[in-house]
Amino acid sequence: MIKRLIQPLFFGRQFYWAFAAIVLLFVLSYNWPVLYLAARYALLFFTGLVLLDFLLLFVRKQGVQASRDMADRFSNGDENTVKIRLKNQYQFRVSVKLIEELPVQFQKRDFLLKTSLGSREETVLQYKLRPVERGEYIFHFLNVFVKTPLGFVIRRYQEGGEETMVKVLPSFLALRQFELRAISNNLADAGNRKIRKIGHSLEFEQIKDYVTGDDIRSINWKATARRGGHLMVNNFSDERSQQVYCVIDKGRVMKMPFEGMSLLDYSINAALVMMRVALLRQDKAGMITFSDTLGQFLQADRKAGQMNTVLETLYNQDTQFLESDYEKLYALVRTRITQRSLIILFTNFESVSGMQRQLPYLRSIARNHLVLVVFFENTELKQLTEQKVNNIESLYMRTIAERMVYEKRLIVKELQQHGISTILTTPQALTVDTVNKYLELKARQAI
Repeated sequence: MIKRLIQPLFFGRQFYWAFAAIVLLFVLSYNWPVLYLAARYALLFFTGLVLLDFLLLFVRKQGVQASRDMADRFSNGDENTVKIRLKNQYQFRVSVKLIEELPVQFQKRDFLLKTSLGSREETVLQYKLRPVERGEYIFHFLNVFVKTPLGFVIRRYQEGGEETMVKVLPSFLALRQFELRAISNNLADAGNRKIRKIGHSLEFEQIKDYVTGDDIRSINWKATARRGGHLMVNNFSDERSQQVYCVIDKGRVMKMPFEGMSLLDYSINAALVMMRVALLRQDKAGMITFSDTLGQFLQADRKAGQMNTVLETLYNQDTQFLESDYEKLYALVRTRITQRSLIILFTNFESVSGMQRQLPYLRSIARNHLVLVVFFENTELKQLTEQKVNNIESLYMRTIAERMVYEKRLIVKELQQHGISTILTTPQALTVDTVNKYLELKARQAI
């Protein structure tokens, strides 16, 4: 249990209203002397109530206990739950106001929770926090303001200690919802869901009963004949132990914000899920970060602690203000990645000219590897193209927006002409689109 620190005294609203009324009686007694005696008795009665209220609150050393219950790690971009446990040790009902000293990153200055507790009653209050940047978050004091039904005096308890540090890591909560996608073939075997697969790998796994949705071209006629005409199909598994590298651009193009988070944060969250899915599919997952200089390089592997290594590596990555050096990226890939791999590049191209400066290096990487370039739609520009034109200024803005949206499509087309797969997506759909594209490439045996 957290120890008590400081317990200063405050006066409630009832105190000031009652005191103001007594002062008014004394003022009126100058014109109506009969009120003077009433004012004196009212002052004595008021003083007695305040003293009684004070004694009720301060007679116990620890009248209300409070503690903060939360994880030692928060997931970036997700809702994280914090619980406050309260226990009333007084013999009467108390009203409680709770003010939490949140980390400065949230910039929330109006935090307030209210409740009331009966004698010896316990309760749990909870709230949610959504961090939008990675790093260390410091929680300070938990301020609990307690008053009796009289409401004249308020006692404050400060709990929680001076500092409680929480690490905000890339979105590990999203990993759980994508684990089921990674094993979706098991659902197909049970006949619970139809999954359309574009081709299959050559790795034979087993012969199983036919269920609706299976590819009729995979029917094993010999096994069917042995089962007396009961249809049997060959089940193939995806090729395993293939290398998947998530390459994260940390240049200035990734500093653009969207709903409080930068494009880099969205890319890191998507890369984390992508590597988790690759490991669940028995592939090897690795990672590269780069900007104007090379950052972290994590060799593709399938070992047990790979995800923890990824989390610790991505924990404190940040964007740079310079343009990314794709030549250094190409040199790293050429020397360090010798086996054909899937290279998923998370970046952002806002213009065709910006993409063309990096195209020679992307083409060079694509000669030996399967390259998938993932970049972002500008959703605000898309909204401008859908607005009605009311004047010359709005017409000009819409024309410029349509031109920039069109350039994004040109970028996709030109990359595809050079044999480079692309995903043009919104930040919200980034993770889903990337995982789906990976599963599609696996089914096509493209890696």
